[in-house]
Amino acid sequence: MRNRNGGFAVSPVLVGAVTVLVIIVAVFLAYNANNGLPFVSTYDIKARLPNADALVKANEVRIGGARVGVVTSVVPVQLKNGAVEAELTLSLDKSAEPIPKGSTLLVRPKSPLGLKYLQITPGTSSEPIKAGETIPVRYAKPEPGDIDKFFDMFNTPTRKGIQRNLAGFGNALAGRGPQLNEAIGSLRGLLEEGEPAAANLAAPSTNFGGFWRALEALSATVAPVAQQQASMFVALDQTFAAFANVARPYIQETIEKSPPTLETVNAGLPQINPFLHDTARFFTALRPGAKALAETSPIIAASLKAGVPALNASPVLNNQLLPTAEALLKFQQSEGVFTGLGLLTDLNKNLKSPLEYVVPAQTTCYYATLFFSNLASANSQGNQYGKWLNFISFEPPEGPNTMAGQASAPANGPGENHLHFNPLPRTAAPGQGGVCEAGNAKFIRGKTVIGHSPKLLGKDTFELAKTPRRKKK
Repeated sequence: MRNRNGGFAVSPVLVGAVTVLVIIVAVFLAYNANNGLPFVSTYDIKARLPNADALVKANEVRIGGARVGVVTSVVPVQLKNGAVEAELTLSLDKSAEPIPKGSTLLVRPKSPLGLKYLQITPGTSSEPIKAGETIPVRYAKPEPGDIDKFFDMFNTPTRKGIQRNLAGFGNALAGRGPQLNEAIGSLRGLLEEGEPAAANLAAPSTNFGGFWRALEALSATVAPVAQQQASMFVALDQTFAAFANVARPYIQETIEKSPPTLETVNAGLPQINPFLHDTARFFTALRPGAKALAETSPIIAASLKAGVPALNASPVLNNQLLPTAEALLKFQQSEGVFTGLGLLTDLNKNLKSPLEYVVPAQTTCYYATLFFSNLASANSQGNQYGKWLNFISFEPPEGPNTMAGQASAPANGPGENHLHFNPLPRTAAPGQGGVCEAGNAKFIRGKTVIGHSPKLLGKDTFELAKTPRRKKK
């Protein structure tokens, strides 16, 4: 019979069933503990990393070293540009809510065996990350540095190199115990003497840390041109090898004589400085003359070329040059010379404009040469008793305004009875285009022209002046 007063504990079946149920619930809770307890509210967000770095599902999420949740999933996400990122789903405790925007992510090792966890460093923004939002990949910083990456540098070639180095160091130290003991004993004095220097280096005023940071920046700057630098050192090796061939005695003597040379230069430069100053002033004043000399140098060169043989053939004249020069020097030092030179300079300035118009009549058109040449030709004919002028008489055409006598108007026909007269012909003066009009004017037949001819023939008078005349047989 069933004991009515035994209660719940007296039924073995019921006790066993309750026990099995408790065990099942405990196992279920233990199995799902990494994903969070059931019926517990969580703060779920997502995060992007460039590399999950062996982070897996159920790894912890920590803030300030305290566990605040777990990673519920890690999936790869391919971007439009082909790059791949890792997207994490984080299940955080409600106590961690809210996480401010701008918070950074870092995958850190939890143990030397490779277990990882995700560290969140909260930002300073007042705007929170809402549930379901994603922390962008740009906040995954700094780049993690794991112990496995450190040990990756000890690859097979590196390990063999370390073995050879240790063997070499061992052979170098073998049998040198007494010398090493003496060296270690001498280190005490070195340390005592080096303590002030080390204190100076460690002082904040020396900025010793800044030196290493600057050295690091310098190394980063020259790293892209390392290949060019290596090529430069190879070329320098060839250059110094060439110097080695002339090191003795040439370079050695140069180095030996450089200090006394520098001492002489240092002593002489203060005395040379006034001379250099005066020389600079002299060349500044000489600049206008040098500019003018550049324009007239062909004429001067031709004069010197023609004058040197003449002077060599005139020793008497050469002997008189010195007294002449002395006389010119005395004349220069006489009173009134500079006044006369000033007046002559003013005269030249006043004559400049008229000469610019008068001189081209001879230098370009050769009118004076032609005048005297024609004058000589006119008086070159005659017989054994004397010379006479040759002339031809002609009768001007008749007409209403003929040139044979007085007329009421310039000759204007008929026929060839037309006046051609130019009182002021062009003589190649400035503004006249280099035209020699007198003797070159080509008048239109059957038309009266007073003034400049409508047609010009250029500078033919130049060629006419240079053409030699035939002598009469």
